[in-house]
Amino acid sequence: MTEALAIAIGYLLGSIPFGYLAGRLNGVDLRTVGSGNTGAANVFRNVGRGWGIAVAALDIGKGAGAALIAKALTDAPWPILAGGAAVVGAIFPVWLRFRGGKGVAVGAGVILGLMPLVSLALVPLWFGIVLITRYTSLASIACAAAFTPLAWAFGLDWQYVALAGAMSALVLYRHRTNMARLIAGREARIELRGRRGRAARGPAGAPPPRPPA
Repeated sequence: MTEALAIAIGYLLGSIPFGYLAGRLNGVDLRTVGSGNTGAANVFRNVGRGWGIAVAALDIGKGAGAALIAKALTDAPWPILAGGAAVVGAIFPVWLRFRGGKGVAVGAGVILGLMPLVSLALVPLWFGIVLITRYTSLASIACAAAFTPLAWAFGLDWQYVALAGAMSALVLYRHRTNMARLIAGREARIELRGRRGRAARGPAGAPPPRPPA
């Protein structure tokens, strides 16, 4: 019973739609602008930098919280399953008809709670790629690809390596359209300074058309 409770808590924590709520507070439905998902990157582009950072922090917190609550309630492998449930909740939230974000920030929180040494390697990799390229999607793809080898290299038990593989596969699948846009040179970069115009992007995250002269 306790094990099922830990997994349910993980899913429900992961499914709290902080990005969607941030958009609504600013009069924006994130499901209709930019990439169409409710993750922090879409908040950053279409609501504002401060809101995007806040949503990312909250998403990381709910991922870490799901893992740590499960660790307090149960023994392995249930915290691993609860962490996975949190990522699933972020991507398929029951509150938004199972249409959420891409699970990256929540996954980062799960890694922080369950595999802190691995997070020490992935965090600088993510920030380095974003600072150099301004592509959050590329950074997330690279971290997803590196996650499983790092979990294995750090000598973690096979359950953790299996979680890493499952999370990586899910994040990469959710980024398949981003990969296509990166290859085609059409992926939107984030603006690291100032504020982007809210609700100003089309479905592919491209800049809005110029007004007529």
